[in-house]
Amino acid sequence: LVARGFRVALVLGGMMSAFGMFNALVMSYSRLPLAMSQDGMLPAVFQKLHPKTRAPWVAIVVCAAGWAMCLGLGFERLVTLDILLYGMSLTLEFVALVALRIKEPNLKRPFRVPGGLPGAMLLGVCPVLLLGFAMVHGESEHIFGMNGLAFGLLLIVGGFLAYWARTAVKKNGWVATAIKQRKAA
Repeated sequence: LVARGFRVALVLGGMMSAFGMFNALVMSYSRLPLAMSQDGMLPAVFQKLHPKTRAPWVAIVVCAAGWAMCLGLGFERLVTLDILLYGMSLTLEFVALVALRIKEPNLKRPFRVPGGLPGAMLLGVCPVLLLGFAMVHGESEHIFGMNGLAFGLLLIVGGFLAYWARTAVKKNGWVATAIKQRKAA
């Protein structure tokens, strides 16, 4: 009877923890479209804030719709996509660290990885190898009838295409509108 009570308490605690983490992520991730809209990378509608809570309600609704579309993918597929997308962004951070060490060796930094350029390069080796292993392991996953790795790479290429499209419409598109709104405020 006591063991059963502990199991129930553990499950309830896990559910409350997951809900709290999800709530925190919804609030933090919704700030990304808001900031991108303020920088002119997304339409100005993402800048709309709720009058009482000041939460970016349009961004929250759009993010929630995107998350709802992912519900049918299953846990393992979502983990595969998360590892792929997060892994690529982490890899870019390691590449940026090495590139800054090469291009700006005397730049003032509040924190400096010891070991010079070799230290900066070695810092990223193990995480990138682990991410590569996870991506290869997730290759057996299928999302929307295609390989999970291919789907993740498609999302990454989509990000580059979206950035290219943003620069293509920069002069007459969302950026000009955002700049005009900022100057008017």
